Amino acid sequence: MDRCVVLVDAGYLLGAAASLLAGEPARSRITVDHTALIQGLRELAETDTERPLLRIYWFDGAPDRVPQPEHRRLRVMPRVTVRLGALTRSDGRWAQKGVDAAMHAELTELARNRACSDVVLVTGDGDLLPGLMSAKEHGVAVHLWAVQAADGDYNQSEDLVAEADERRVLDRAWITTAVRARELGAVCAPPPVPRPEIAAILSAPLPESALAAAQASAPETARNGTRPAADGEETAPAPAAAKGVPTPKDLASLRAPGAHAPQHPATATLRWSSDKGWVERPGAGALGEPPETASLPTLAQLTSAEQRWADREEDITTVGGDPFEVGQVFARRWMERLPETGHVQKLSTMYPRIPHRIDGELLRYAARFGLLAHKDDQIDEHDRYAIRAGFWREIDVRAAAEHAPAGE
Repeated sequence: MDRCVVLVDAGYLLGAAASLLAGEPARSRITVDHTALIQGLRELAETDTERPLLRIYWFDGAPDRVPQPEHRRLRVMPRVTVRLGALTRSDGRWAQKGVDAAMHAELTELARNRACSDVVLVTGDGDLLPGLMSAKEHGVAVHLWAVQAADGDYNQSEDLVAEADERRVLDRAWITTAVRARELGAVCAPPPVPRPEIAAILSAPLPESALAAAQASAPETARNGTRPAADGEETAPAPAAAKGVPTPKDLASLRAPGAHAPQHPATATLRWSSDKGWVERPGAGALGEPPETASLPTLAQLTSAEQRWADREEDITTVGGDPFEVGQVFARRWMERLPETGHVQKLSTMYPRIPHRIDGELLRYAARFGLLAHKDDQIDEHDRYAIRAGFWREIDVRAAAEHAPAGE
């Protein structure tokens, strides 16, 4: 058949692009416009081979072969098929397993079935040499594409280079049409707008009683990790030393100047993401949900079956999976479907706590984008803060718009 097929080793393409643009092969150092990248591959392949495109095969690794956000976006694009191998971590480094074998099988099958006349290989792996030679024996012209090496040397197997019918180097100018280097120190979420009431809490000193207790127990704690027991009291572990950044529990014991510090039971602990504030530890009972937050509906309660389908389509095709963006999308949908605008103002007064029902729903939504891809099935702490920062940023924008005078 007079058609061309493109087989892309994503680990090679994006790793080499990261080396070229950011100086190291870590894909976390670059951002990729996958739509522009696929379109560029298609146009260049059709130009080089002078054949219409049959399909682009995108081979990549993923933890447990679970599609990540970029894979979900790619596999719904026209003429794109995603094939996933495993992604494993060994000695502190990630490695793909099964990707080269899948590429070899696809290449030989396409050639054997005469599905195309030209194959474009974007890879540097010498393990594909037998597949390349088999394709040539079936009359298929093999075009080998390389990414420009950062040091000007080869980043491909010399055997592949020797056996290919045609070669092309994807230079920096071509790569940068779809790939950009991340700036060092860049974060996935812009800093939230400072709020005076939160700044007051963070700047307030620890209560004198807490500081005195910490100082009194410090020498004994340094020796054996426990504090001396008072008369008739069992020895208990000493409280942790104060840290540079206050924990949620620290914040609960702080108060703004002039504010009344509520008393909490000694067995209580703070759930930072919850509207419950202090809740008793397991076995000590539970506090009911405050009525002011119980009236706030969840996104699931506000979403019809048709909207749920449309949301899923948007998640697959347009939502990138960045934690901050995930929080924004969730907040936008929740606000757009609220029957009463007063709910937004009510929620805004609860900053920085998100009602626990809505917060749990937000984190479950984030799990769709691979943000739970950890051994303990927990979202990374940095990602959790970014998700909630995105949520609050969207809430702030809407609340500010509703308070703005007409005509502004």
